Amino acid sequence: MYRLSIYPRRAPLSVRPTGPEDGRWQPPVDVVAETVRYVLRADLPGVDPARVEITMEDGVLSIAGERESGRVGDDVRHTRRERAWGRFARSFRLPDDADPEAVSASSRHGVLEITVPRRETSRRIEVEAA
Repeated sequence: MYRLSIYPRRAPLSVRPTGPEDGRWQPPVDVVAETVRYVLRADLPGVDPARVEITMEDGVLSIAGERESGRVGDDVRHTRRERAWGRFARSFRLPDDADPEAVSASSRHGVLEITVPRRETSRRIEVEAA
């Protein structure tokens, strides 16, 4: 006899929460290293982009915000509630070639996309003839 589990498996997170209120929910984030930039994409459905805070300090890019609980009136009772809500915070240490001065972000259809250009970490130095 086979049993079908109705509970989804949870993948382990590679980034630990950064503060005491964290841990209610952690939005999934993809980090992509391209030739000229790093791109982070976070699934934030139901989160107002104006209420998302993005900071980059000492090579660490942090994303924080809150998703409202969607509370309903006294005359309505939830029969099932699977969507997580509350404060969230995620932090990612980026490589040394990430340019903190040129970070940009946009949001579309509940997906936050953060772009961090790469800067040159080495350059060729010409030797002058005397």
